[in-house]
Amino acid sequence: MFAEINGCQVYYEVHGREDGHPIFFIHGGPGLGDCRADVNTFAPLGEDFKLVFMDMRGSGRSEEKPPYTHEQWANDIDQLRQLLRLDKITIHGSSYGGFISLEYALKYEQHLSHVLLNVTAASNEHHYLAIENALNSNLPGINKNMLERLFNGEVSSNEEFKEMYAAILPLYAAVKFDPEAARAKLESIYYHNATHNAAFHDNLRDYDIRNRLAEIKVPVLVTGGRVDWITPAVYSEEIANGIPGSKLVIFEKNGHSLVREESGQYLGLVKGFIEENSGQKEELHNAYHN
Repeated sequence: MFAEINGCQVYYEVHGREDGHPIFFIHGGPGLGDCRADVNTFAPLGEDFKLVFMDMRGSGRSEEKPPYTHEQWANDIDQLRQLLRLDKITIHGSSYGGFISLEYALKYEQHLSHVLLNVTAASNEHHYLAIENALNSNLPGINKNMLERLFNGEVSSNEEFKEMYAAILPLYAAVKFDPEAARAKLESIYYHNATHNAAFHDNLRDYDIRNRLAEIKVPVLVTGGRVDWITPAVYSEEIANGIPGSKLVIFEKNGHSLVREESGQYLGLVKGFIEENSGQKEELHNAYHN
């Protein structure tokens, strides 16, 4: 479905139990990602929860309409929450979606019951380690100039964006890389290089909310992959150390794609965390309603 959200046509989907506690899933990779993978991965949670997925403005099937800022994306999430007449929600953010989820939590915590942060970071410090890890992989097509342009938001076209992503795609698979699946993925992506450039050139240069993590008071689950090349586990540990009372789970054999590689274990972890931190069970189903 499409809705006009703050002047932008935003694509979203709602699945699962109509009377279930709502979870909003915020995808990563602005200009590259969208909600389709999350829809497929998290569908089983629909037996217990209402699941809300969206393509962030400038990504996937949503309209290309700036500004592409953390503040605007957080405001878009909250506008969709209001459109769906929800009060308290859980927010789940992976990778760059975690950056946005953290920003949302700092601005709209009164509308949050839980925060789920997967393979993400509270600053842009990981940028440098990610480039180093990619260079050390010795994969064909990867070089320092290309990586710096990618991470600095200097991608010249959608065609170049596709070429760059093709080069780094094997880095995301810590367990097993499937070349056929990778080729299919590359062809299925909606490329929006302008969104990527704004995210990485304009937003991430100043992204650092580490000194504000302690402001988040709702239950927080932080997950990371020990062999994650782009947001290494040390940054998940940093978030958990900064948010009092948060729960940290590191998947020792996995990297950035741990949610897909360990979906059964991950879904069980999410369900258990929400239920364990929701007080009375009836609140789990009723707190979302105005």
